Formats: sequence, structure tokens, C-alpha cells
Amino acid sequence: MDELQVLNHANLSDTVYATLCDALIKGRFNPGDRLKIRDLAEQLGTSVTPVRDAILRLSHDDALVFQTARNIQIPHMTKARYLEIRAIRLRLEALAAETAASVASQKDIQELRRILDANEKALAEGDRLAGAELNQAFHFQLATIAKLPTLHSILRRLWLQMGPLIADVYLAGGRDMIDYHYAVLEALEHHRPKDAAEAIMSDILNGGKVLLDKVQGP
Repeated sequence: MDELQVLNHANLSDTVYATLCDALIKGRFNPGDRLKIRDLAEQLGTSVTPVRDAILRLSHDDALVFQTARNIQIPHMTKARYLEIRAIRLRLEALAAETAASVASQKDIQELRRILDANEKALAEGDRLAGAELNQAFHFQLATIAKLPTLHSILRRLWLQMGPLIADVYLAGGRDMIDYHYAVLEALEHHRPKDAAEAIMSDILNGGKVLLDKVQGP
């Protein structure tokens, strides 16, 4: 057997960071949740050091508030921050959808349809976390199809902040959380970049109304 790679402190910290990022993006944490470094370390099977390092990085990403080791919290989204993130998402995700519509293959279309089918099942079963995760997967898949890795990375940072909120209100959003995705899919199927951009913006604006109703002022 080939020698296994030794996990040093740096790549263990990166692994913990990636794991927590994934959990945030997929809505595994709720706004207002308080995190304990020791509890997270026990769940992840690591020492507290890589978890603390990951928490510090996430605080720099504005994904959580780290005041002290005993006061770490998933922040509640303010209206001002939500509107700023929404404005950025409108531009970037429109670019992703527009570019994807120009290059999407039949295999790409099939993958988007698979995500939508699974999302329908999650909605029907009232599975909040699965629905939120599949919603995120649909949006990120557009950047993947478009072959825009830098844009994909920027979206990941934005969704670190949006993930907990989206999951929190997902079921309350009902059909608005998925229906606009079908217009995006149709635009990609027929290679209509302008329609794809308009469809994803409609999803963010109209499907996101339940998010705007939830966020706190100012």
C-alpha cells in the first residue's frame, strides 16, 4: 500500500474550515445559533486548535461573530447586508446563468433537471435542509457549467452568509423557492443567454421575497 499522506496542522485546519463552510452554505446552522469550539471539535474528531483556526477564518469571512471563545454566534442578517448581498448576487449570478446558457451541454441540462427533481421531492416531504441544500446546488451548478471558478469562489463566500437564512425560511417560501428555476432550465435548454440571466434574477428577487421579509432592520 502506498504511504498515506500525513495530516499536518495546516491541512487539518483547512479540512475543518471547508467542513464548516459546507455546513453554513447548506444551512446546517441557524441564525442566532451559538457555537462552542470544544463541542465542534468533539463532533469532528479533532483537537480544539484547528476548529479555533477555522472559526477565526469564518469570522473574517463575515460568516459568524467571534467575540470571545465563549461567545461565537451565527449572526442574524440585517436588511442592509441582505440588500447588498442581493445586489451583488443579481450581477454575478446573472453572468453565470448567461454564460452557462451559451455553453450548456445535454449532460449539464440533465444534472440541473436531476437537482430540480430531488428538490421537488424535498419540498413535498417538507425536508427543509435537503431543500435548501438542493437550492444552493442549483445556483452553484450554473457557475460550474459556465466554467467560471473565480465567480464560483465569490459566490461561496456570499452564500456562507446566506445559507443559514435561506434554510431558516425555506419551507415558508414554498413554491417560490423552486418555480423560477424552471425558467432558468428552459433558457439553458434552448441556449438563450438573455432569458437565462433574466430568469435567475427573477428567482433572486421574487423567490427571495420571503428572505427580505425575514431579515432585521435597518
